[in-house]
Amino acid sequence: MKFTEEHEWLRPEDEEGVVTVGITEHAATQLGDLVFVELPEEGRMVARHDEVVVIESVKAASDIMAPVDGEIVEVNSALIDNPALVNEDPLGDGWFFKMKVADMADLDAMMDEADYKKFV
Repeated sequence: MKFTEEHEWLRPEDEEGVVTVGITEHAATQLGDLVFVELPEEGRMVARHDEVVVIESVKAASDIMAPVDGEIVEVNSALIDNPALVNEDPLGDGWFFKMKVADMADLDAMMDEADYKKFV
C-alpha cells in the first residue's frame, strides 16, 4: 500500500494499473462518524487533486481528492447505504473507489506504511 499526505491509501490490485483508494484509520478517526458519502461516476477521468468524493461526518464535511491521474473504474456503492463502513474498516470494506492509474510510477513518490506512520 501507498499513502498520501492527505491521509489517503492506495492499494494496487493487479498488473493493469488498477488501484483501490480509501482513507486511513487516522483520517477516519479525525473525521468522526460518517453520515453521508457522495461517490464519483464510474468512467470519469480525473486529474490529481480533483475533488472526487464528498463525505460528511458528525464533525465536518470534507472532500477526498484524486491521489493520481486516471479513470474511476468502480465505486463502493455499499457506502451510500452504510457510510459507517469507512469508520468500521477504513483499510478494507470502507474503500471509496477503484481507478485505473494513468502512470503507476506516480505511486513511487508516495509514502509506504512505515513512512506514513512516522508522518502521522
